[in-house]
Amino acid sequence: MNRFLILVLGLFAAANAWGEDLSDVDEFLCSVSRVILCAENGECFDMQPWEADVPQFVVVDTKKKMISTTDVSAENRSTQIATLVRTNGQIFLQGIEADRAFSFVIDEATGIVTVAVSRDGVSVSVFGACTDADVKPAS
Repeated sequence: MNRFLILVLGLFAAANAWGEDLSDVDEFLCSVSRVILCAENGECFDMQPWEADVPQFVVVDTKKKMISTTDVSAENRSTQIATLVRTNGQIFLQGIEADRAFSFVIDEATGIVTVAVSRDGVSVSVFGACTDADVKPAS
C-alpha cells in the first residue's frame, strides 16, 4: 500500500514538472493541483479545489471558445472564453462569468496552467496541468 501511495504521489509531482505538449491541440483537459485564495486584507489561504468552488477538472475547447466541467462531474458548468490568444508558446484565455474575471496562462510545451480568478476583494490562484482531451494510453 505504501509503495502505491508513493507511486501516485510521484506521478502527481511529475505532472507538475513535465506536462503534455499542447502545441497542435484544440481541446484539452486541465486538472487542479493547488488553489490559493487571497483577500484584500492580505491574508492568503491554501485550499482544496472544492472549498473554493473550483472544479477539479475542466475541458478547454479552443475551437468553441468554451471552458466546461467534465460530463461525469455532475457540476454541469461552462463559460465562454472572451479572449483567446496563442503566441510565443503560450495560450492565453480570458473572460467574465458571474461577476468574476478569469485569466488562464497555459504553456504549450509543458501543459502547465496558471489561472487567476478575481472578484471584488478576493483573488483565487489556481495551478495545475493540462493534457490532450483525447487521452490515449502509452504504448
